[in-house]
Amino acid sequence: MTTDATTRSGDLRAKGDAAAYSRQPSGGVARRAASGSRLAGLDGLRAIAIASVLVFHLNAAWLPGGFIGVDIFFVVSGFLITSLLVREEQRSGRVDLRGFWGRRARRLLPALLLVIPVSVLLARITQRDLVVGVGSQVLGALTFSFNWVQLAVGADYFHATSPQLFMNFWSLAVEEQFYLLWPLAALGLLRFVRSARGRAGVALSIATLSALAMAWRFDPNGGSTRVYYGTDTHIFGLMIGAALAFWYAGGGRATLAGPGWAARRRLVTGGALVVLAALLWWLDESRSLTFRGGLLLASLVTAVLIASAVSGGAFSRLLDVPAMRWIGDRSYGIYLWHWPVILIVNADHGGVSGSEGFLWSRVWCVLVILALADLSFRFIETPVRRDGWVGAWRGVAARVPGRSGTRVLAATVAVLVIATGAIVATAPKVTSTQAAIDANEKAATRQPSTTGTSAPTLKDAGFTMPKGKEIDAYGDSMMVGSIPALKYYFPGVRIDAKSNRRWSAGYAAIVASGHDIRRGVILSFGTNAGVDEADLRASLERLGPKRMIVLVNLHLNMARAKADNETLVRVAKDYPNVIVADWNAKVTADPSLLQPDGIHPSMTGQHTYAAVVRQAFADLSFAHTGKVVKLKTLPIP
Repeated sequence: MTTDATTRSGDLRAKGDAAAYSRQPSGGVARRAASGSRLAGLDGLRAIAIASVLVFHLNAAWLPGGFIGVDIFFVVSGFLITSLLVREEQRSGRVDLRGFWGRRARRLLPALLLVIPVSVLLARITQRDLVVGVGSQVLGALTFSFNWVQLAVGADYFHATSPQLFMNFWSLAVEEQFYLLWPLAALGLLRFVRSARGRAGVALSIATLSALAMAWRFDPNGGSTRVYYGTDTHIFGLMIGAALAFWYAGGGRATLAGPGWAARRRLVTGGALVVLAALLWWLDESRSLTFRGGLLLASLVTAVLIASAVSGGAFSRLLDVPAMRWIGDRSYGIYLWHWPVILIVNADHGGVSGSEGFLWSRVWCVLVILALADLSFRFIETPVRRDGWVGAWRGVAARVPGRSGTRVLAATVAVLVIATGAIVATAPKVTSTQAAIDANEKAATRQPSTTGTSAPTLKDAGFTMPKGKEIDAYGDSMMVGSIPALKYYFPGVRIDAKSNRRWSAGYAAIVASGHDIRRGVILSFGTNAGVDEADLRASLERLGPKRMIVLVNLHLNMARAKADNETLVRVAKDYPNVIVADWNAKVTADPSLLQPDGIHPSMTGQHTYAAVVRQAFADLSFAHTGKVVKLKTLPIP
């Protein structure tokens, strides 16, 4: 998404093309079009894209569809890369593939090779859990196959249960694979397909097939990571940008310069901006529409905005203001640094959304990210693009005090490499949180009742406060992490809980229990894939109106968390025997109740979790009997 061009001996020669990245972007600018005029506005589009991704990762609730910024980058990158290839073929009658790939390496690798070791080192110093699985991540980043490596190890982009230090590198891998293969395909189109319309048609056909593959392979119950990470299912944005470039070079530029487009530009641009803003706010990872047309629509709208940006006018001038160009130039570095910085700051400060100091921690993240991206752009990325690898090395060494600058620099690099290798080699396989969950899960095997059906108990006990031996609990990893406390607060409770469960699995577990379900029931699901209202209602209908049911709400730094909790409250109002335990409020008030992952309860937190559930049972009993339940304060053992 970054391009630079310089004039040498009267020829317009590309020195840097379009950069790539995301959950991603790129710095630099498309400096000149074939006519020698600068393509204005594209840096501004990159600024919008990286701002969307950054806000989404700082707090998904602030911009639920912010991850669409990646698709904006894809379209811009496809347009710029293809434009460079077309211009070079038009200018010289050939495409220097070796030169193209060399420029890509000089544009992408310097910042990447800096971010990886520095991030690994800082993450290990901050918190050991941050480097879980980092070996496969580094391997994927260095081999341009990050998306496929992470799919192979079962990573989940939207519902990760362990920190992924370089999670944002997936889109960089998609773009790098595009850079490696697309020039060959584009060269074939330039030679064997005569018309620009035909070339654009081929690119749009590939985009259509990719979008259809995403829609077809998307599984609402199995997660969206496969179709989101897959190059085959997520290349449509790049191909839409490529189609726009073929069209633009083959007569589209003249069309955009004509009076017809000028008369309609403001209306079309305004409409496209409204649609894009709506998608950024409304789409989220829990909607099937996101993967069945939503991301495709965002890509098409971005193509319209690119056409508007390169055609001049007020929108183009707005995108080209110095602040937007500054961010666009550094967008690649911002993208690379932002996720590792956010994870490290989160681990160091421990703030959660809504808690005191959370907003200031977000401000600190932004300041650190911008500073690192600017330093990288000035002293690493630009020197390598301008002077080459050897020239940049000598330039950096010359800035080292003393006569042995080269040796000092070489020793520093060697130490970084060795330290990174050692951290990767000794990285834990699971987080401390996951280890505790795995240990607890062994104690969550539900044993059938020895007294047969529970129907008589339901008739006799009514809504008095249930004891532990009268309670069944069904849940996911949140409940698994709280098993010791649940057994302490409710002696004799039966627990059926497993990690990565969804509401559909919870309903299945209730059905499998048959009539052997006690009069008090705890349901704690939604951490992994949100609250499915249909499965929730089916579970409550199955349990019937005579059981006392407690729904535990969610605390997640995800866009859907607020809607999920609202669903729990709304549904509970329809059932007099159901109440919501407000775990979210407790955690928001006291972030120390969470494990380092910011999701699961800590040692103290699990007791708060159990106490919130106990209070909910007491409140439900009072609502039906009118008698206040006196709860004894239990010391934490």
